[in-house]
Amino acid sequence: MLHTASRPLTLIPLLFALLLSACSTPQNTTSPERSNAPTSAASSHNSAPGQAAIASAHPLATAAGMAVLEEGGNAFDAAIAVAASLGVVEPYSAGIGGGGFWLLYDAKAAQYRFIDAREMAPAAAHRDYYLNADGTVNRDKAVNGPTAAGIPGQAAAFAHISEHYGELPLKKTLRAAIHQARDGFPVDEHYRTLMGYRLEAIRRFPESARLFLDDNDIPAAGFNLQQPELAQTLSALAADGFDGFYTGSVAERLLQAVNSNGGEWTAADLAGYRVIEREPVHVRYGALEVISAPPPSSGGIAIVQMLNMLSHFDWKTMNAVDQTHLLTEVMRRAYRDRAEFLGDPDFVEVPVSELLSEARAQAWAESIDPVQATPSLDLAGPKNLNEGFHTTHLSVLDKDGNMVSATLSINLPFGSAFTAAGTGILLNNEMDDFSAKPGEPNAYGLVGNEANAIAPGKRPLSSMTPTIINSPQQSAILGTPGGSRIISMVFLGALEHLQGKAVEDWVSRPRFHHQYLPDVIQHEPGTFSDQQQVALTRMGHRLQAVGRQYGNMQAILWDKRKQQVTAASDPRGIGSASVSPAGK
Repeated sequence: MLHTASRPLTLIPLLFALLLSACSTPQNTTSPERSNAPTSAASSHNSAPGQAAIASAHPLATAAGMAVLEEGGNAFDAAIAVAASLGVVEPYSAGIGGGGFWLLYDAKAAQYRFIDAREMAPAAAHRDYYLNADGTVNRDKAVNGPTAAGIPGQAAAFAHISEHYGELPLKKTLRAAIHQARDGFPVDEHYRTLMGYRLEAIRRFPESARLFLDDNDIPAAGFNLQQPELAQTLSALAADGFDGFYTGSVAERLLQAVNSNGGEWTAADLAGYRVIEREPVHVRYGALEVISAPPPSSGGIAIVQMLNMLSHFDWKTMNAVDQTHLLTEVMRRAYRDRAEFLGDPDFVEVPVSELLSEARAQAWAESIDPVQATPSLDLAGPKNLNEGFHTTHLSVLDKDGNMVSATLSINLPFGSAFTAAGTGILLNNEMDDFSAKPGEPNAYGLVGNEANAIAPGKRPLSSMTPTIINSPQQSAILGTPGGSRIISMVFLGALEHLQGKAVEDWVSRPRFHHQYLPDVIQHEPGTFSDQQQVALTRMGHRLQAVGRQYGNMQAILWDKRKQQVTAASDPRGIGSASVSPAGK
């Protein structure tokens, strides 16, 4: 059980000056517990856009969603179609062998809902599940093969959202994905690059090698990749909903494949999986709302913490170096709290009220030296958490104002690399997002995160941060993949929006990241000039270029003043954004 906020947050008007003419006392409605009570929206949702938009990480998925909208489906139907398609054409990032978080806005009910479809540890898992006899962590068991997989939640999310929020049956919303799996899709260079990370692991498992390789090697660009068994599994899900995946013949084949290859799943593990509707992190600043992911995501709490700290500074007027320094220090402190306090709220107490309080924001703000970096070890927290770096995101808005921001994952590229024979289901390796050995000092002498220890039925902590920012003037839908960097990317994208930038600027902004430990500013090539790097180094920061661009943000902006909808897909990826003509 989580603590709810015991007093309102305060945030100075400066942060939202471009969006609000005045800022009254904000209210924090965060209550991320198991709950069936929806979060009501403010009165700023008082019109419909008259246009629809989808931004996703693959053109085929965006097209699938737009087709569902044209067939009379709503944003929730379209989001299912997009997600199902991504699971076929992006087998490296998402699929029904994984899970994710879905942030919904139901315009008719004027309510936000958060669908937790995160994977669950099987009943056989326990705190020391990945420890060898000598107490060391068995990384291979935690990363590769069925022992690394949690019970998938994606299929349950499709069934739940379709039943409770959609207008169309799964037979229609899954149709494009079924066709894509059966008939195939052309392999692109992005697929080839990500397969390069996991080629040897894929080769270890014959079923995966058969499906995702060509003669045991990375397929050439343009190769038509077919997944007929996955098409059959999706068809069973379309016909029978939850039972088509978690019971019956699909479940039997899943159990046979997992348990004959070292896994320890039971029929009860599958049949007992449930999505949880949780209250999102929902903070109001006057008429403006920030709505994001609650635990077991760490994203929403971290985003609000960073905004609260930032409110104590005149950050918009700072030069690039001083602003980078400040944003780094804000990230450092939010990630420090993330490492210590966050976990599955059904298993651990998460002190939400304390983390989001103005008192904590002020204390953290006062600890920031304006000209000198704070060594992370001085903050005396636990070591940070490692997460897989490849995920996917989709954003959807329909003409009636329904919204979806969903971040989905199987963790590392191609997940566990294990495909269950006869199902086409490529399993996740999300169990690696737990702390495999809590209490063990790391290289810095700091102790690991006990709140994220493995337990049967528990959901691992995540950074996935689907977010909606709403005001009487505008509504923004955004999110991105990227492991532990997701939070900092959404934070930087949100700041672009709060400064009145176009949606294209949110997704293309050069990125940097600090996650408390390791104590470095990670950044994309070209983010900082030589002079800026020298200045930041003199302030005590260590910089590390990651050698590549990262992230794949998908974003939509509904400008209610202009009655205009715009959308953008991150130029770093191969995705696409589409906006329907007005009135369609």
